Amino acid sequence: MITAPYELYYWPTIQGRGEPIRLAFEESGTPYVDVARRPEAGGTAAIMRFIKGEEPGVMPLAPPFLKHGELIIAQTANILQYLAPRLGLVPDDEPSRLRANQLMLTIMDMVVETHDVHHPIGPGLYYDDQKDVALRTAPLFLRERLPKFLGYFERLLARDGYLVSPALSYVDLAAFQLIEGLRYAFPKTMFAFEPRVPLLAALHAHVAGRPRVAAYLRSARRVRFNERGIFRNYPELDVAPDPDIRF
Repeated sequence: MITAPYELYYWPTIQGRGEPIRLAFEESGTPYVDVARRPEAGGTAAIMRFIKGEEPGVMPLAPPFLKHGELIIAQTANILQYLAPRLGLVPDDEPSRLRANQLMLTIMDMVVETHDVHHPIGPGLYYDDQKDVALRTAPLFLRERLPKFLGYFERLLARDGYLVSPALSYVDLAAFQLIEGLRYAFPKTMFAFEPRVPLLAALHAHVAGRPRVAAYLRSARRVRFNERGIFRNYPELDVAPDPDIRF
């Protein structure tokens, strides 16, 4: 059993793909080090040493990645698949773990699509350099892709009563973060859509009310949403949704 500390490497100024991992640590009350946010670690320089292959272990392409003893684990879903059994955030049986990983990968698919609304050409360009294309992309995402994903999770909750199991899982935490981000990025759309997905909205409220999560959300440990992360609030992209959209 590895007794070394959990060290999370992610950009220090955004929630992004690191936030579901932070939420897992916070909900379970597990100590961890958010390395790049520690001044003595040199901020992003600590991340870049691993990406450049200057540190031992598997070389990650990009953060987030987790260092636990000699292990280096990258990709949000992969990190959570490793952490969840150790943090008590997934059932012990293999079918439940496979289901959890499948749903987590689906959430990450949606995260990517949400990011690509404001950066539809490529992440190497500023938003203003691709704003015209973003203005064409946003209505399609809000009309077609967002209802598809939200409706899927709502139907799963309606059928089974949970995403993974009756006990809180890391997928519930990730679903909470997804709704948080969508509310920030598309407040008008989410205000209109959430009555259509009441079970998903109730899951969000349940997670937000968990004592440790609530304390974290109020704390300075939580990076606030901003226009450098995945979920960005550009009001011109938050177009009024069609009330006849099917979920």
